[in-house]
Amino acid sequence: MNARLPPLVHIPAQIAAVADYADYARERMDAAAWAYFSGAAADGITAHENIAAFQRLRLQSRVLKSVADGDTQVKLLGQTLAHPILLAPVAYQRLAHADGELASVLAASAMQAGMIVSAQASVPLEDIAQVAQAPLWFQLYVQHDRPFTAELVQRAESAGYRALVVTVDAPINGIRNIEQRAGFELPPDVEAVNLRGMQPLPAYTVRAGEGSLFESPLVTSAVTWRDIDWLRSLTTLPILLKGILSPRDAEQALDIGVDGIIVSNHGGRVLDTLPAAVDVLPGIVEHVAGRAPVLLDGGIRRGTDVLKALALGADAVLIGRPYLYGLAAAGAVGVAHVLHLLRTELETAMILTGCRTLADVDRQVLWPA
Repeated sequence: MNARLPPLVHIPAQIAAVADYADYARERMDAAAWAYFSGAAADGITAHENIAAFQRLRLQSRVLKSVADGDTQVKLLGQTLAHPILLAPVAYQRLAHADGELASVLAASAMQAGMIVSAQASVPLEDIAQVAQAPLWFQLYVQHDRPFTAELVQRAESAGYRALVVTVDAPINGIRNIEQRAGFELPPDVEAVNLRGMQPLPAYTVRAGEGSLFESPLVTSAVTWRDIDWLRSLTTLPILLKGILSPRDAEQALDIGVDGIIVSNHGGRVLDTLPAAVDVLPGIVEHVAGRAPVLLDGGIRRGTDVLKALALGADAVLIGRPYLYGLAAAGAVGVAHVLHLLRTELETAMILTGCRTLADVDRQVLWPA
């Protein structure tokens, strides 16, 4: 096991871009935790494509346009955010830093960023809400224990969370060979504290030549469209579905009253060789046709990536690994710096493409293919 360096006290000048945080993060996590956060499903093709697809897109600069008094404000689900960059739900953040999600929410508050708190957070959802000075949404897996799921929803409502983000693309874990090779297991002092008290699933092991994943309790109790209807009956909070890649799924979600769509392939962590999220985005946006906000998750590493996603129709974007690496390297200060870098790069790109506000951002920002 590698020796872990202590978190940075000051951000060194060598960290000039979000990508610079990865090496600093790796030096401050043990090998198994690094494999968990940085790894992807199977061969990592989709995780790579999420980034490469943005790099293939080109921007169109504009000159001599007045962009004075501009801003990056965006309205989402009746909430006004200072900028369109939200912290995605990331589980077990105390694996990266002792303060875990508490550090991330302090940074989000300082940088006026929305944060989506994972159901598998390593800090109680109420404790996170108590220190938050920025909008919080709660990410939910519909658990096999449906009464427990209903209690989670009630807890999120009572704590002041403003939306539910239901992850729908991971009824089972993907094949994560990097984690397997590293022997990843949660340490005794890190757990999904919000899931304490949930009824456990019956033990089930698929052995060679015996049984099938299709027969496992995890699959037989997996969430379906009926459960989204059921969730809708439990709460007045806006509901977004995270993990939509099919226009048909987006249409069905709108038909049952879902309030928002998050285009995502789970950071390439569930099913490998899916397309890059940004490549799927335009088709979903066209199909939704303004009936609900569409957010993009996956591959954002630069402010120019944020601008490209907005130009293709996204209302906002989520970041995951970038802020997690900032957290591992320098705690709340690192997360805040990641958000600062991305917002500054976004503002720079807006100015150089002649966009005073996000309302000015459209496909004309992109170089014609």
